[in-house]
Amino acid sequence: MGLLDQVRDAIQTGGIEVVDLTAPLSSSTPILRLPEPFSNTIPFQLEEISRYDEKGPAWYWNNIHTGEHTGTHLDVPVHWVSGKDGHDVSQVPIRTLVAPAVVIDVSAGVSGDDDYLLEIEDVKRFEAEHGRLPDGGWLLVRSGWSARSDDAASFLNESHSPGMSAECARWLAEETPLTGVGVETVGTDAGAAHSFDPPFPCHNYMLGAGKHGLTQLRNLELLPATGSMLVVSPLPIVGGSGSPARVFALVER
Repeated sequence: MGLLDQVRDAIQTGGIEVVDLTAPLSSSTPILRLPEPFSNTIPFQLEEISRYDEKGPAWYWNNIHTGEHTGTHLDVPVHWVSGKDGHDVSQVPIRTLVAPAVVIDVSAGVSGDDDYLLEIEDVKRFEAEHGRLPDGGWLLVRSGWSARSDDAASFLNESHSPGMSAECARWLAEETPLTGVGVETVGTDAGAAHSFDPPFPCHNYMLGAGKHGLTQLRNLELLPATGSMLVVSPLPIVGGSGSPARVFALVER
């Protein structure tokens, strides 16, 4: 039996669980709102083309209106000025999209502090217990924030949401073998990151280093600290700075 046959059988028998980490995408999906004079993305919207009617008697389909950075989505280097000479979403290395993941749980800290920041020391303690961060893999930050995702006001929380310090973002970008970080919040940076030095350090350092970000994940509590395999499926938009994505994990049970 080949390796893929073993994986198929394990999925069918429950030896491997497929865990969906993607938030449903709809007109009520929370989106980041920037203050004036900055421009904002549009909410997700379906525009009906036909639905079993005179415009198309046997088929239903829609035009999609949305921004690249809406809902569960992938950030790539060209999204940020520090990575403007890097790759777009159509050029993301395939091995980046199927890669090992580890989950660091900061939900206890976040429960008492909406502005909680992940620090280098937190990650080093994780490594001391679970081993080094995976080469070419993902660090997923479980904050518990996804519990708010059905209420846009609570989810956006007037720019009070957890993230990571500037020092931690730089260290993850420059000193670890990761390909990216994933979070449950609307963006990879903390809600107050506009006031950090530099502003939005996770975007600045990670994308500037040719790495990636994933946002608005959910169900991270169903993943082990180590050992899962992440699968990220963005649209390969030529010239795109990111894309809504279906994200799931393979977990051995």
